[in-house]
Amino acid sequence: MRLEKKATVVSTSVAGVLVLMKMTVGVMSGSIAVLASAIDSMLDLVVSLFNYFALHTAEKDPDDQFHYGRGKIEPLAAVIEGAIVSLSAFFILYEALVKISHPRDTAHMPESIAVMIASFIITAFLVYFLNYVAKKTKNMVIKADALHYKTDLYSNGAVLMALVLISYTAEELIDPVLGIGIAIYMIYSAIPIIKEGVLMLLDAALESEDVEKIIEVIKSEPVVTDYHFLQTRESGSNIFISVHLVFNVSISLYDAHLIGDKIEDKIKALFQDNQTHVLIHMDPYDDSEMNEIEDRY
Repeated sequence: MRLEKKATVVSTSVAGVLVLMKMTVGVMSGSIAVLASAIDSMLDLVVSLFNYFALHTAEKDPDDQFHYGRGKIEPLAAVIEGAIVSLSAFFILYEALVKISHPRDTAHMPESIAVMIASFIITAFLVYFLNYVAKKTKNMVIKADALHYKTDLYSNGAVLMALVLISYTAEELIDPVLGIGIAIYMIYSAIPIIKEGVLMLLDAALESEDVEKIIEVIKSEPVVTDYHFLQTRESGSNIFISVHLVFNVSISLYDAHLIGDKIEDKIKALFQDNQTHVLIHMDPYDDSEMNEIEDRY
């Protein structure tokens, strides 16, 4: 089993345990903050299950129906995860406003504090593990999952702090106010996840730094006189690059092909953690302007 899939299994298992702990205490205590954290963990469970399915599907080989594979399901999963986080944040916001307008006491305070301490410790270990996997694999789904559980870590810490303050001050307003703060933070953290996923679904180009590295590789070959139509995009862990290289008209096809292979290998070396697909078109002269004219008509 790939490391990415193992990470989703671990996160799913942890989310399941946290849901049982928080939901039980949240319902018993009536704490909006604990209940909000429980709902967030329940959504974590659903998202982690979906992430496992997404990674399992994305790693399938290309076939007659999907010539370029199913890598796009990874950014799709990231967008769905961000949307779920945002929806749960709005629900928490609603519950917090209801408690402000209809105050009620928080019960079972010692149990609530104990559960949130355990949740904080468990989530901290999970975030550390997911960050390790995300850095090692550079997988977008795991990166989104790590960021998601990182927000949980902050919210668990905030809930714990609020429960301690309520137990000492008896000020119940702290609970819904904190719930509002958690909701706003969840929405804020979901925006980058959704943005990155949407950009990948729309075939956005690689970062300008990566494109510049590709150009440097092309320009390092003195036999290549020019280049045009350089296009890049990502699909999950796959990177697709296409470019037209201009050679002297007198060069043999065999020699041009060898140089093209050399450039292709150098470009792939730039992205060793990804599956990189390079398509090189060899031109005997710069036909970019001619192609642009033809496209107009």
